[in-house]
Formats: sequence, C-alpha cells, structure tokens
Amino acid sequence: MSNLVWSLAAVFLVSLLSLVGVVAFFIRGETMKKVLLFFVSFSAGAMMGGAFFHLMPEGLELFANPLSFFGALLVGFSFFFVIEKVLRWRHCHDESCEKHRHLGWMNLIGDGIHNLIDGMIIFGAFLIGPQLGVPVTLSIISHEIPQELSDFGVLIYSGFSRTKALFFNFISAFISFAGVFLAFFFSDLNAGFEKFLLPVAAGGFIYIAASDLIPELHQEKKPLSSAVSFLIFILALGFMLAVKIVGE
Repeated sequence: MSNLVWSLAAVFLVSLLSLVGVVAFFIRGETMKKVLLFFVSFSAGAMMGGAFFHLMPEGLELFANPLSFFGALLVGFSFFFVIEKVLRWRHCHDESCEKHRHLGWMNLIGDGIHNLIDGMIIFGAFLIGPQLGVPVTLSIISHEIPQELSDFGVLIYSGFSRTKALFFNFISAFISFAGVFLAFFFSDLNAGFEKFLLPVAAGGFIYIAASDLIPELHQEKKPLSSAVSFLIFILALGFMLAVKIVGE
C-alpha cells in the first residue's frame, strides 16, 4: 500500500471522530467531566509518547547534526504557540471555558487549520513508513476525541443546531485531506520534506500535551481522580512505547 493511500485511510478514520460530539448530548454533568478528564489524561500521555518514542527517534536519524533537529523541534513548538495565540485555540473541556464565548465560526476556522496540519503530519509520518505513521495517527486520534467533544459543545453554545454543528464539524475534519495532498505536493518538490516535518510535528505534540492538556489535569482537586488520571497518563505512555517495540 502506498504512503498516500495509508495517509488517506488514516485521515478518513480521524475525520470520522468529528461525529463523536453527539455523545455529549447523552452524558451530562459530573459524568461528562470525569469521562473527559480520563480522555485528556490518555491524550496527554499518547502525544508525549508519540513525540518522544516515535517522532524524535525517527527524526534524529535523518539529521547529521542533532542540534539542527532540536532547533526544528523548537520551531514547531513555537509555531503551535503562535497559532494558538492567533486563533485562540483552547483545548479546554469544560463548558465554562473561555473558548465558549468565541463565535462558532472562529472555532471552525481554528479547527480547520488544526486539521490541515494534522493531515500534513500524518502524511509526513507515513513517508517514513507505517511503523511511524500508525503511532502518530493513534496519537492524533487520542487528542481528537476530547477535542471534538469540546468543539461540538462550542458550536451548540454559539447557536448552531445539532445537525448543523455535526455537519460543519464533519466538513472541518475533512480539511485534513487537503493537508495530506498539500504535503504530498511538497514532498514531490523536495525529497527531504519529511526530514523537517517530523521535528516540527514532535514540537507540536509536546506543546499541545504540555501547554494545553496537562494543565487541565492539574485543575482536578480530588485525590482519587487525580491519581487515576495520572495512572492513565502513564498507561498511555506505556502503550505508545509498546507500539514502538512491537513495530520494530
């Protein structure tokens, strides 16, 4: 199976997750908060594991000078910081979050750009091979579930009907296909495209996990819930490490 076909299959699977937002209508109150807390915990661990166990080891092999690799990683970290500031991305999973005050259309624009970048990252990973593309896709999926639940809530709060919210969230998710084709175009122009995309993606994963997801885990004050969320974080790291070991 070609790298392009692998990538398209992966982004199709990720795009389907845009429909999970409807679950928010059947889980309310404290139950939803607990569910999201555990999803966020797993997401943080999976993204950290994806960066440190998969993207960084593969990327370092492509650079003769490790300093260049880590410089590109910091560029990726900074890029995601700037993007979040410009578009006011808030990976918040609480209905009282500030992000819910922003217009639904702004949320869709931000999510669309986010999905575009995800598509490029997925294709760049599959350029190396399924052994990297699969765990990177799993890392993105782990983050998309709580994110899509949150996005769906934002659209409803902004006045979208349930049907309209699902439709536009689904369309936004499919922008990841444009990211795949854009990355495919650049890879044709430059055979070393993935060399720079991998550290940038690693920087993005670390930024999202450390800046957006882990701080939310600190908001949980109950000792038992905090302990469980930390355990899930560790289990996610272990899962990503196991995927690395099995893949080799």
